[in-house]
Amino acid sequence: MLQLFLGLLILIFGIFLKTTKDPGFAKSKKFSWMFILIGILCIIGKLVIMYQQGEL
Repeated sequence: MLQLFLGLLILIFGIFLKTTKDPGFAKSKKFSWMFILIGILCIIGKLVIMYQQGEL
């Protein structure tokens, strides 16, 4: 369950980087898609593992 929560946090952080106008995050904006993809992959991977183990 922790992996789902962490994946969701990474996804939310990626979306935050994509939408923010703060100049402090200007150097990190290029990593927003990476965080979004990693978050989605973590969530999907954990759901697949939970489904295979019969926990879903």
